Amino acid sequence: MPFDADSIVTSEQIDLYRRDGFVVVDNVLSQDEVKKMRQVTDALVEASRNIKQHDDIYDLEPSHSADQPRVRRIKQPHLLDPAFASLVRHPKIVKVLQKLMYPSIRFDVSKLNLKAASYGSAVEWHQDWAFYPHTNDDLAAVGVMMDDMLLENGPLLCIPESHRGPIYNHHDANGFFCGAIDPSRGELSFEKAVACTGRAGSISIHHVRTIHGSAVNTSNRPRRLLLLQYRAADAWPLVSKNQSDLEAWKSLLVAGKDDPIQPRCETVPIRLPLPVAQHQGSIYENQKTLRNPFFGARREG
Repeated sequence: MPFDADSIVTSEQIDLYRRDGFVVVDNVLSQDEVKKMRQVTDALVEASRNIKQHDDIYDLEPSHSADQPRVRRIKQPHLLDPAFASLVRHPKIVKVLQKLMYPSIRFDVSKLNLKAASYGSAVEWHQDWAFYPHTNDDLAAVGVMMDDMLLENGPLLCIPESHRGPIYNHHDANGFFCGAIDPSRGELSFEKAVACTGRAGSISIHHVRTIHGSAVNTSNRPRRLLLLQYRAADAWPLVSKNQSDLEAWKSLLVAGKDDPIQPRCETVPIRLPLPVAQHQGSIYENQKTLRNPFFGARREG
């Protein structure tokens, strides 16, 4: 039976997304879908016991060991298991995005951020747009809640209306990109941030320019968030390694029509992520050179 997006995302939520730059939509996925994702994730974490350093699949916590496997990110999970691959074109997610974002949509990448109970690393304040500016800013990230997101287990925190403002400096004191905003500059009121909480199976959607971050998990519950990144079909990346592979680009279309060689260019604020981060890899690695982390010193074990 075709899915009616109006039955799950209201006009009020659409207005909220456009006003604040983020919104939570409850009960998008079934509990069976959530259960399967958890099972696959548990198996992937278990398989990390013999991994000693970051690789193409795992980004590890500093205290990771064979006895106590701690994974903070699983890279491109949609390439690893059908439980995640099926969500890229999940009709409910795609139709909600069409309501909030743009009629024609292209998938970008996926990542699974894990916060172990009583540990889970923080992610410093940043804008996704700083990492991958495009010719227009009709881009958004969907956060699929695999666990109940509570204030104490490090949920996504977003600053309302920040998607309408400037692109902030995401470079460190030495001028290298670090994927984080230095809070000591006093440019932002972080106390205005709102937590994206919800039951497992709900999703959050945040605009590519929304300032967001997340604190350490201080609870006795895990916090697993699958992130799926999407863009308008006519948004072309300004910094990309794969722009010449047109067929691969076209294959990422999940909804609507496509003219892959005619991007839509709009006047949007842009700062390029160059020179590249001194610590390559995930955002956790990029942010290592931030001298004044908002969420405190990083744990090393």
